Amino acid sequence: MTQQGERWSADQVLALAPDTASRKAGSRLGAAGPWSGAGRSDEGAVWGLCEGSGSKPYRTVVDLADASGPAYKCSCPSRKFPCKHALGLLLLRAGDEGAVPRAEVPEWAGRWIADRRGRAERKRTAASPSGPSSGPADPEAARRRAERRAERVTAGAAELEQRLADLLRGGLATAEQAGYGLWEETAARMVDAQAQGLATRVRELGAIPGTGPGWPVRLLEECALLHLLDQGWLRRERLPEGLAATVRFRIGLPASADGPPVRDRWLVLAQYDTADARLTTRRTWLHGTRSERTSLLLSYGAAGRAPEPALPVGLALDAELSAYPGPGQVRAAPGEQFAQPAPTAERPSGTTTALAAARYGDALRDDPWLDSVPVTLDRVIPVPDGDCWQLADADADADAALPLTPAACSRPGLWRLVALSGGAPVKVFGECGHRGFTPLSAWPEGPGEVVPLC
Repeated sequence: MTQQGERWSADQVLALAPDTASRKAGSRLGAAGPWSGAGRSDEGAVWGLCEGSGSKPYRTVVDLADASGPAYKCSCPSRKFPCKHALGLLLLRAGDEGAVPRAEVPEWAGRWIADRRGRAERKRTAASPSGPSSGPADPEAARRRAERRAERVTAGAAELEQRLADLLRGGLATAEQAGYGLWEETAARMVDAQAQGLATRVRELGAIPGTGPGWPVRLLEECALLHLLDQGWLRRERLPEGLAATVRFRIGLPASADGPPVRDRWLVLAQYDTADARLTTRRTWLHGTRSERTSLLLSYGAAGRAPEPALPVGLALDAELSAYPGPGQVRAAPGEQFAQPAPTAERPSGTTTALAAARYGDALRDDPWLDSVPVTLDRVIPVPDGDCWQLADADADADAALPLTPAACSRPGLWRLVALSGGAPVKVFGECGHRGFTPLSAWPEGPGEVVPLC
């Protein structure tokens, strides 16, 4: 499905599904039975006609030529993207190359592809530095807006400090008695102060009371980190510039990815979504094969809608990324993309469990609020550890291991990892933090495709 004729695997296709129901329905359409007129072009387009409940088959076309991810068009009434027909068409191609032969693009598919690529090109031209501009920004107006927002954040931070002091003065037991309403009201005050980062942390505090043994200790730990962030903002003028940038980021102030663009061949190591009542956040981990840099792309969508781009695990893209400010910052923004994503057998280099833990410890010096760092572990074996599991180094002492996070031990991906290993060493990419290690993808010891775990 690329210019070189490479095909996506079934796992990569199913990773595009917006939900479990679409994944199951698309899998049922991944056989030749309901399809006719299926074909593909060397430029990354796939199309076909799928029999449905109506008198006319559904016209389905997928454009894979855009480096930002696939685009879909189907005449079915579904509002999901991709719909089950698009998933089924891609699964048909993944399972049987002969079922989707090279062919001339039909007029109905070619018209949509041409219109879409034309719009994308106009959008890129408008966004380029030499493209159309709405006029120069007013730096003085921007400075005044920044000052007004800083004043509101400062007022919110001072109010939050008082609320934390009241909580500790009254005792942590009162947090369970007060219920979640108090925390939500405090979070709303932080939103009013334009400190979204503080609001998010306050909501996380509100979810801790009454959550099992040891919750007062966890609540106190999180209160201490929130107090540290508050104080960092209130004393930001005294901080080194790097740490001040980290505080601004954690508070939730906007920042631009002003780092120099780094062009590389970026491996897609993991992609997963998290959602709340307001927002769906997509996290995409990329690893540069030349720079050895691991970067995080964040994208957002309204609640219930999948954000873009959709980059399934196991692809590689030739593109530029620009880093956000702050020491140790892994978040980056996508820049120019020079080719469509294509399947690859390349793997990132790995490290030991001990060095992974040390890497997280080093990162905390620059960002005390950091939950985890991206790490690839080389030659580890999943082994039971009481009620959970751990990843043990195959070539080190028996006590060289990283425990998995409690959340990871309850996910189906754990059993995919155990099955992939079968007692043998595997390479695992994931997030390493103070709660343990969360595996996100893995590779077998010998030849074989990457297996997504999230």
